[in-house]
Amino acid sequence: MKEMAKGMYSILGEGAFEYLAKAQAQERKGEEVLHFEIGQPDFPTPQHIKDSAFESIRNNFTGYVAATGILDLKHAIQDEIEQTRGFRPTEKQVLILPGAKPGIFFTMLGLVNPGDEVIYPDPGFPTYGSVVQYLDAGDVPVQLKEENEFRLNPDDIEERITEKTKLIILNSPQNPTGSVMTKAEIESVAELAEQNNIFILSDEIYSKMLYEASFHSASVRDESKERTIILDGFSKSYAMTGWRLGYVVGPEEVIERMGTLMINALSCTTSFVQKAGITALKGTQEPLKMMMEAFLERRNAIVKGLNSIPNFSCLSPQGAFYTFPNIKKTGMTSREMANHILYNAGVCCLPGSSFGKGGEGYLRFSYATSVDTINQAIKQIKESLQ
Repeated sequence: MKEMAKGMYSILGEGAFEYLAKAQAQERKGEEVLHFEIGQPDFPTPQHIKDSAFESIRNNFTGYVAATGILDLKHAIQDEIEQTRGFRPTEKQVLILPGAKPGIFFTMLGLVNPGDEVIYPDPGFPTYGSVVQYLDAGDVPVQLKEENEFRLNPDDIEERITEKTKLIILNSPQNPTGSVMTKAEIESVAELAEQNNIFILSDEIYSKMLYEASFHSASVRDESKERTIILDGFSKSYAMTGWRLGYVVGPEEVIERMGTLMINALSCTTSFVQKAGITALKGTQEPLKMMMEAFLERRNAIVKGLNSIPNFSCLSPQGAFYTFPNIKKTGMTSREMANHILYNAGVCCLPGSSFGKGGEGYLRFSYATSVDTINQAIKQIKESLQ
């Protein structure tokens, strides 16, 4: 058999699914495993959102729709962006997608040529670096520093900008650290992009999942008309991970061409799921409020618990639902510790190195589980390390 395309040998998988498979193998052996690996809210999709989808199916809204998205959902997203980012995009600036991940792919496929450089956070969501490598582009990870509370530092970005820099990826609130960039930091990066004529992909999937911090978007500088592409979706905030619904907002010319990618790759986003998205945005936000109250309690419990483990130290995340404890004083690598915790404590988390070289020496815990489970996991980890 001839070799596959070059990019197929460089594209990477995700550590979350690797460790989920390991945990499930343990469970098949009869072992009990406490799960902290998957970034998925453990709450059900709110009933009014499900009812909207059921009603759409009953009304036979199950066929093809416009590749770029149904107008009613586009209008709801226009209202959402106006309310949360302070400007109103045009219909032509909005593209509806089956999940947020296609937004990462389509943005980079549409903007990045081989040899162009892409700056992105390290540690960061694995898909960023994976797609960079797939496209044979210049890989420019910028390390997030614990002393800066894992916020991406504009000065570090400026040092890495060259004539080849085509795209800067921002993610705030951030996966895997839970950090939230300040308004000044966001504005500085937006200014750098403007001065150097660089696109920004602002991954804002956790924009509604905040604790003490406030959300800020780089899009306010150009209203996504020139260089900023907003990426957002419904999976996290509305507990709709399996529904696969997301969107991008960007310059009309870019969105038009990305819509052509959508036609060729996916035809359209599921029709009745888009109707549910309208209900999510326009309906009651009480389930989101209750979910974030629960996540705040869980955050406090897991941060306190992790800091009670000898040789562990953990900052308190300001957004999302992840902690990123430092385990360097244990003398183990991230993978060694994650494996130890899984096989000796029955707790599945992720090695920080799954999110890039900058994650070595850390672990990621997704605290999408109960406080009782969190406390039990801390107890079992402590016992395994004695």
